[in-house]
Amino acid sequence: MTDLSFAWSAVGGDPALLGRATTVEREGALSARLPVRELARACVGACALAAAELGARRAGLAEVPAVRVDDGAVATAFLSERHLLVDGRAPVSFAPLSRFWRTADGWVRTHANYPHHRERLLSALGVPDDVDRVASALAERSAAEVEEAVYAAGGLAVALRTPEEWAAHEQGAAVAARPLVERERLDETHARVLPPVAGAPLLPAAGLRVLDLTRVLAGPVATRTLALLGADVLRVDAPDRPEETGLHADTGFGKRSAALDLAADRAAFEELLAAADVVVTGYRPGALDRFGLSPEALSERRPGLVVAQLSAWGGYGPWGGRRGFDSLVQAATGIAAIEGSPERPGALPAQALDHGTGYLLAASVLRALTEQSRRGGTRAVRLVLARTAAWLKGADAPGPAHATEEGSPYDGPAPWLTETGSRIGRLRYARSPLAFTDGPADWSRPPVPWGSDTARWV
Repeated sequence: MTDLSFAWSAVGGDPALLGRATTVEREGALSARLPVRELARACVGACALAAAELGARRAGLAEVPAVRVDDGAVATAFLSERHLLVDGRAPVSFAPLSRFWRTADGWVRTHANYPHHRERLLSALGVPDDVDRVASALAERSAAEVEEAVYAAGGLAVALRTPEEWAAHEQGAAVAARPLVERERLDETHARVLPPVAGAPLLPAAGLRVLDLTRVLAGPVATRTLALLGADVLRVDAPDRPEETGLHADTGFGKRSAALDLAADRAAFEELLAAADVVVTGYRPGALDRFGLSPEALSERRPGLVVAQLSAWGGYGPWGGRRGFDSLVQAATGIAAIEGSPERPGALPAQALDHGTGYLLAASVLRALTEQSRRGGTRAVRLVLARTAAWLKGADAPGPAHATEEGSPYDGPAPWLTETGSRIGRLRYARSPLAFTDGPADWSRPPVPWGSDTARWV
């Protein structure tokens, strides 16, 4: 079920705390054929509960603060990248070659927002950077042929599948067999002593250092949330992989941003790792292992870490080493077929797999920190976009195990948008949907330009 009780259970939460949550329901928010609103509400609610629980423990409170999940705030946050304005202008979210295309026997979805992905797509098809030439090349091939050829060239494309076709696929079966959140204790390291926090706002992650090795969109949503809660979040990117300005701004609130070559500047990275409390990675499975960034290798060098891993397809099965994005997962898993029509594939009203998985990832980190404070141990958590998709598709009608209130219908994002100045420009942005008693109402600082910080802790 796409209710809070299932999400809270998935991150290892105590069911008794569900009574601390209240939902404000608003008709019209995130309307879709699939229960997107319920999934979004559950993911944000689980994250808010995890934050309130950790905050109560660190502040020595007798009771976990009350959590309030408003459908309007959640719907606005799940479309944060579309609501962002930089000096009054909306950033470009998808490049011309990132879209659905007709093939000889169906449809294929490509992703070419980054220059290197665009070049690999064009190389696989043997055509110049021209929409009409790409369309003609794809129309002559089967969707499966395009999928394999583009991935073999290092690009990104998936064939449109129905839910039944994905269920019969070896990767689909492998993903469905896994839990929504994989949680593991890697060693018997002593319990972490977290310094107490006090005052308002209550910042459950205050004083914690988070090393952010993620790219759009789920991973940065998770670390943006940890920054809201007081963590010192340092995002680190390769110098030759700059992020698009709008996406970086949207997910960069509360963070610092540094460029670092992990191979050439290994000593600098090891210095960062030596003082980190949490490491979050969002690259394809195995891509960072050569830098000693597997959970096992990290736990040997920095016992007591929380290691959070995110991927599109999971680190197993025939697609275990493949890259992926929300739009591709929607196409492959049958979501685009469900939300579309016989004439054309559709899409969810938001990149809900990215955002939902991001909040679940943050919730998993917060719960791991709470469990560490009681029982110790280096902790690893793993989430997969395709597994979130399976949850969304397989959900029964929601049945909340917590209090609900009926609010006015969702009439647009205006109440949950605000503005601030920054070094990037004047920003209009979505507020965080996390709300608990005395919790933070907004980030402590705006985003900074990509790669503008030194790769060190402050």
